[in-house]
Amino acid sequence: MSIKPQIMAAISGAIAAYIADEEAYQLATQAQAAPAAGPPLNLWALAGRQESMQMRLLMQRRSLR
Repeated sequence: MSIKPQIMAAISGAIAAYIADEEAYQLATQAQAAPAAGPPLNLWALAGRQESMQMRLLMQRRSLR
């Protein structure tokens, strides 16, 4: 009993696709598990920046009135 070349190619392709999917899944789970790089978020600085941007927008709207 011999396997036809077309069937053997389909089997090989399916195995290669399965291995590629598993490698991609492992890389994705490793990337999610890794901690975020960089310093922790400074909420006070973020709030100050947001306030200054809102003030700038308010001044721009007043000058266009």
